Amino acid sequence: MPDTFKKYAIDMSKVIKIKRGLDIRLKGAAGKTISQAGRTDLFAVKPTDFKGIDPRILVKQGQEVLAGTPLFCDKTHPEIVFVSPVSGTVEEILRGERRKLLDIMVRSGLQPGFEPLQKGDPSTMDMEAIRQQIFKSGLWPSIIQRPYGVVADPNHTPRDIFISAFDSAPLGADYEFILKDEAKTFSTGIKALRKLTSGKVHIGLDSRKEPSKVFANLEGIEYHFFSGPHPAGNTGIQIHHVAPVNKEEVVWTVTPQLVALIGRTFLIGQLDSTWTFALAGSYIKEPRYIKGIRGMAIAPVLAGQLQEQELPPRVISGNVLTGTNIGENGYLGYYDSVVTVIPEGKYFDLFGWAMPGINKFSMSRSFLSSFLPKKSWDIDTNLKGGHRAFVMTGQYEKVFPMDIYPVHLLKAVITNDVDKMEQLGIYEVIEEDMALCEFVCTSKTDVQEILRTGLDLIRKEMSQ
Repeated sequence: MPDTFKKYAIDMSKVIKIKRGLDIRLKGAAGKTISQAGRTDLFAVKPTDFKGIDPRILVKQGQEVLAGTPLFCDKTHPEIVFVSPVSGTVEEILRGERRKLLDIMVRSGLQPGFEPLQKGDPSTMDMEAIRQQIFKSGLWPSIIQRPYGVVADPNHTPRDIFISAFDSAPLGADYEFILKDEAKTFSTGIKALRKLTSGKVHIGLDSRKEPSKVFANLEGIEYHFFSGPHPAGNTGIQIHHVAPVNKEEVVWTVTPQLVALIGRTFLIGQLDSTWTFALAGSYIKEPRYIKGIRGMAIAPVLAGQLQEQELPPRVISGNVLTGTNIGENGYLGYYDSVVTVIPEGKYFDLFGWAMPGINKFSMSRSFLSSFLPKKSWDIDTNLKGGHRAFVMTGQYEKVFPMDIYPVHLLKAVITNDVDKMEQLGIYEVIEEDMALCEFVCTSKTDVQEILRTGLDLIRKEMSQ
């Protein structure tokens, strides 16, 4: 028995084995080195990063702000504020169609300044004091609620809180490496989160390696070990196999780096938006980790780092399955611990389906590449086919490790059948849980977009 399981009194029979899924091995994994981000003066806070909120602007263009100054809030819950990551001046407020709030740009000033917060040990504070600290720091949006995958409703007390300590997505960030010097801030964040639930705080760990000191020996924590292909590292998959979400239950999830940010506010008494992310992908000359500030412009990071290739690059904030195309002049997303740069596929592949396909990735045995299971691939964004009728092929079930019928669920969403959605398990899933279904779909169905429509619909129905 490996030492990992002896240390945590867990034997191999208790490891949760994820059998259905798919590991997409892409070229350009980030090396274990950290570089400082190039100088940038512009930062963006994007309301579109946050699901389930109705933003109300709190600042004006040209207004001076400090790190931690609220820029906008949620109209339904004004205590949920979204703050500036740096001190400076509000450069621009960008709106889209029907005056939809898209971006609030902040230009950093020469002198750093911070909104004051309370300093203290969360273990000696009551729940309301901890809640107020998280509200005031602007870190409440770090907490995501299941069901629906939206910013947590502060009126609900979660049954449990789940944290996945590893990312199994293609070119996903290594949280243990990112937080290797953050053991104290992470444990402080855990102390704060423990006060916010009457249930348990669960941490999911990768069974293939020994947990780092950051995640080890935390008090009052339920540890769970997982093995298998992606999406084994998704919090939703872990919740499904440990304690599924039922109707009228609420579970919260937080990513490890955001747990550390919450802990840091209690240790230093101010908001520190320092953020480390992986710069990865086949179009990056030196894939590595970058230390910068949340919401920073990506252009200085990419300067001199893009490979000169025939196809243009696609810059994604997040992973290739669920991330956002931000372009070379975009800004780092609020929740993203990886920026991925891969080839933009805009070409017609004549008779692509009829060729041997030695250099084409496929989950099936359609190509000779299936005999190279450990090869890393340089995959572009080409659709590789066209949109077709949404038919049942059995593909989704091969990569979706939940006891849910994914095709039936999506068809219930398309037909706006709320009762069927409930019966088929919509409360358990969000977009990232079904991202692989979209990747392998022969019909090229926009699975994640359809699922989000269903989640928004059923949330609206349940609130009435």
